[in-house]
Amino acid sequence: MGISYYIDGKLYPKEEAKVSVLDHGFLYGDGVFEGIRAYNGRVFRLEQHFDRLWQGARTLMLQIPLSRDELRKAVLWTLRENKLRDAYIRLVVTRGVGDLGLDPRKCPRPSVIIITDTISLYPAELYERGMEVVSVSTRKNRPDALNPNIKCLNYLNQILGRLEVNREGAPEGIMLNQDGHVAEATADNIFMVLKGVLVTPPAIAGILLGITRETVLEVAVKEAIPTEEKLFGLHTLYNSDECFLTGTGAEVVPVVKVDGRTIGAGVPGEMTRRIIKSFRELVQQEGTLIDG
Repeated sequence: MGISYYIDGKLYPKEEAKVSVLDHGFLYGDGVFEGIRAYNGRVFRLEQHFDRLWQGARTLMLQIPLSRDELRKAVLWTLRENKLRDAYIRLVVTRGVGDLGLDPRKCPRPSVIIITDTISLYPAELYERGMEVVSVSTRKNRPDALNPNIKCLNYLNQILGRLEVNREGAPEGIMLNQDGHVAEATADNIFMVLKGVLVTPPAIAGILLGITRETVLEVAVKEAIPTEEKLFGLHTLYNSDECFLTGTGAEVVPVVKVDGRTIGAGVPGEMTRRIIKSFRELVQQEGTLIDG
């Protein structure tokens, strides 16, 4: 039996799962989404992802047509039907079908799509030896123009950054904000270790406040690792002792070189390895039971 995807209450074989060409999510990027992970039969931090989904939808004046309980049941049902216990979940809410005009009022009912499948963003060896990344010239959108914590379907800013990354032949790229501060990678948050302190850009840098980022900060507290959220530039990053990226898909992946500058000793550092170990232990133990 192949993988099936959920669209508005029904499961469709992967090859037959389709949305209308008049859906405003397709036409205008009008909608919100979440990337979620399931480990060992548990959906990790599902409620935190729901919080962010509902917050983004509220700002867009987009009414999610299911209650939280109904959506939770739909996610778990889709996982069970696909017999997935370790999975990536892409939860999408679009404005729904309208006409060719921009007016959201022409879309009478939003659509809910749940994709459950497997994912592997980076080769396993990169988690052991670390990755080499580059910075890109594409700047992050100004947060006063489009709030980065609305996890919307318009990802052109990140796509433009990703095109530069691909041209350089790198696995990932660092994006700066309009003031030249390090913001985040094209699909991940960024951390560095500087003189024994774990540092990550703050919300005012114009970043998405990632669920994995939040988890890493919690893990650091449990590990008695000092943390700080502050603005910094590439010069500081180049001279950091350790660096790693975090994201739902990427999890926690070490960075050993940025723009050709070796970070620390050029291998994943001790603090990074501690974070990775604790994070991997946590995701195996915490979450909403798929079969619960």
